Amino acid sequence: MVCSRLEGSPIRIGVHQFVRLFVTRFLATVVLVVMLTGGAVAGALEEAWAAYEHGDYATALRLWRPLAAQGNAFAQSNLGFMYDSGQGVQQDYGEAAKWYRLAAEQGNARAQSNLGSLYASGEGVPQDYVQAYMWFDLAASRFSASEAEEREDTLYNRNKAGALITPEQVAEAQKLAREWKPVKPGVP
Repeated sequence: MVCSRLEGSPIRIGVHQFVRLFVTRFLATVVLVVMLTGGAVAGALEEAWAAYEHGDYATALRLWRPLAAQGNAFAQSNLGFMYDSGQGVQQDYGEAAKWYRLAAEQGNARAQSNLGSLYASGEGVPQDYVQAYMWFDLAASRFSASEAEEREDTLYNRNKAGALITPEQVAEAQKLAREWKPVKPGVP
């Protein structure tokens, strides 16, 4: 995701690539949500995404916020990104970390990768390369086959974090990732 950064290194995925990948995944998510909910949530997700694409961040925020508060990981991850990047809200890494964590704990790979980036940079959370490695490792294992580029970028960031910690700390992070279990939808 656009927010992936480590030790000041540039992101390995550009904004245009991110938007293209995000739109594809969004549409797949909408189809799944429509199938599972009969359309109630999907309509709000579609409307929020359309607003976001048109730069109407206030509307996207207004629509995503109640879904995020109800535990929708996709909406939580998007709110995290809006706070991380300052789109439609004042940039607030602490608030970004809160929303990313809620989505990451449910298994949202993008939120896991972004939370790893925050731990690596120490923005919104204390800098912790063990936590960064763990979240990157989890994210890399959860990206689908169609998200190979994101998986590759996340593995790059995981390996970069791993180079900054001891082998014992890498083993600790790997153990944390192995023992991690997704939680039911979380609300703030």
